[in-house]
Amino acid sequence: MKGEFTAIIEAATEGGYWAICPEVPGANGQGETIEEAKESLKSAIQLIFEDRLADIRRGLPKEAIEETISLP
Repeated sequence: MKGEFTAIIEAATEGGYWAICPEVPGANGQGETIEEAKESLKSAIQLIFEDRLADIRRGLPKEAIEETISLP
């Protein structure tokens, strides 16, 4: 999976950082450093997309066509 997403990162009141991705509802991450929060967010985004794809594939008929598309 390739793509670019927005990461909004803020300092957490209890220490460390938290991050959200406005393009992917439910995607958030946290870490002691900004880099850890970004890596955590990347993992969350990937897991959400993998889960959504697996979920839709369970209900597809055999004759459904699946192709990859790219955005500029």
